[in-house]
Amino acid sequence: EVLVAESGGGSVQAGGSLRLSCATSGFTYVDDWSVAWFRQAPGKEREGISCISRPDGRTYLADSVQGRFAISTDNAKRTVYLQMNSLKPEDPAGYSCAAADSPFGCNGVPGVIQYGYWGQGTQVTLSS
Repeated sequence: EVLVAESGGGSVQAGGSLRLSCATSGFTYVDDWSVAWFRQAPGKEREGISCISRPDGRTYLADSVQGRFAISTDNAKRTVYLQMNSLKPEDPAGYSCAAADSPFGCNGVPGVIQYGYWGQGTQVTLSS
């Protein structure tokens, strides 16, 4: 089955940067998959903030992170990255990576029902 594991969370000050990693394995086809990043802060709904899919190469970034975050892949490592720059006080949350074992899955805002395989999550906190 598809396995997903996030890493890279930590404590960062406002204006700082972090890069989250989502290591994956088990896709049926090397170039037919979709991966999304979600986050959930205490007391708030889970929100889909980014996704990427193959073979189309489509990507999505939520308006709240446009210009600050970027999603990318290292296909050899089967890893999806979320580069987070210029972090704001509203960014700290539990970040989760999720995958779908199907192509063309990134088409606007990622929804939970689209992604059946989830990692354990990684925490991003704000330092003071």
